[in-house]
Amino acid sequence: MKKTRLLLAALVILLALTGCGKYTSSYKAVGFVHSNGRTSAEMSFYSFEGRMVFRLNSTGEGDIKYTAKLESGTATIRYEYRGTESELFTIGPESELESHGGYVESGTVTIIVETEGKCMNGSFSFRVE
Repeated sequence: MKKTRLLLAALVILLALTGCGKYTSSYKAVGFVHSNGRTSAEMSFYSFEGRMVFRLNSTGEGDIKYTAKLESGTATIRYEYRGTESELFTIGPESELESHGGYVESGTVTIIVETEGKCMNGSFSFRVE
């Protein structure tokens, strides 16, 4: 009986730790480096296919500052803030950009980088303040 309770408690803890996030990362990558800080995130790769999710904490009213570079492939970047998902930008092959967009206030901002097939030699960075 004691072992059953212990096993049940362990199962409940395991399920609680898996989380129930709406967005999850799922990708295949080579030469992939990424970081996710409190107010900034970045990723760079030799090849990347799939979805990468970053969570940032905005401390006030503003927008999302970003840079992006891609040698081949296409990626769409969206953000979710307070339950509303919007497209931030789309980048195609042999493109490079530095800009800002979206509108956020204090709270959690989810950035979703999603590719259409395999992308090569790319980098993305995001920052909220």
